[in-house]
Amino acid sequence: MSCGVLPMHAAPDIAVEIVALTKQYALGMAPAVDQINLRIASGSYCCLLGPSGCGKSTTLRMIAGHESVTHGDILLHNRNITRLPAAARGTAMMFQSFALFPHLSALDNVAFSLKMKGVHKAERHRRAAALLERVAMGHLAQRKPGALSGGQQQRVALARALITEPKVLLLDEPLSALDPFLRVQMRAELRRWQKELGLTFIHVTHSQEEAMALADTMVVMNQGLIEQVGSPHQVYNFPANEFVARFMGGHNVLRSGAGLVAVRNDHMRIAPAQDAGASGLAARITDVEYQGTYVLLGLRLDDGADEASGMKQVAVLLHEADYLARPFEPGQPVQLSWDESHARALGTGAQRQAAQQPKAEPQPPRTRRDEPAPVAA
Repeated sequence: MSCGVLPMHAAPDIAVEIVALTKQYALGMAPAVDQINLRIASGSYCCLLGPSGCGKSTTLRMIAGHESVTHGDILLHNRNITRLPAAARGTAMMFQSFALFPHLSALDNVAFSLKMKGVHKAERHRRAAALLERVAMGHLAQRKPGALSGGQQQRVALARALITEPKVLLLDEPLSALDPFLRVQMRAELRRWQKELGLTFIHVTHSQEEAMALADTMVVMNQGLIEQVGSPHQVYNFPANEFVARFMGGHNVLRSGAGLVAVRNDHMRIAPAQDAGASGLAARITDVEYQGTYVLLGLRLDDGADEASGMKQVAVLLHEADYLARPFEPGQPVQLSWDESHARALGTGAQRQAAQQPKAEPQPPRTRRDEPAPVAA
């Protein structure tokens, strides 16, 4: 696995470095992206993940050059691209809607950017055809987008993005418009293409499952800040704070003597309250959800936890065989416990830094009312 954030003494090949990057749409408003720092290794698959409005798409658009930067810098292979136009950056964007021209064939859609650059028709068609073959669409090169399935359109959109030979491919929720079965199939293809091409992919998604399936590095964002960066294994098993634990799912956030801890649903122990020796937190079953291999139990704690905190509701994931051997029913009182080795201490959330002040514009020298103003030579 490639690491997205690297120690300063390391000297790997960094594809993208973001330094104190900020986007503020209006004075007095909270920044959409607030002084974030991130280093993404070359040849890695990085997923920006978070709820709607967290700043992930804004960050991607700033890297692409489709959104202006308020403060900070963006470096691509150690070259500052912050103020460069999108076409001069060495990146390519693959949009959620695919944005294919409906009146053009797949071949001409892929070749379109080369046409705009003045590349001869025979050459641009040769290069476009080669890319369509690479994404298994060569046999449908003459079809128009309306005659292609969602997955086929996505492959055409990918080939169109790759024809510019980008150093970094940016993907803005490229799978969200697909049905669930095709989404699983296409994310496997995206991963395979990324490894075969050896390119750096930066992929925005709100799906935890998608990010864990694809990423070498996950960047969890919230309200314009980065909450945690790490491999899917690190982020899921060692959430940095309550927000990450709850957003990633599969965890209960509980109060302990040492403060807040996260315990995975499948690491919880449950026993009927009437069992001899049963101990732990008193709770009551609220619902039972059969999920095939597993059964998910919803529970409500009997302690005095604040309802608004979300700590009254917990969940336990049992293997189907364990549940069938000892079923639980809604309304049943139980005792919950866990092994301390499975409890992950949670830190505080990401903190906003002091706001940067815009640089003052140089003011002309003051003159007395009876003196003429200086004239530029």
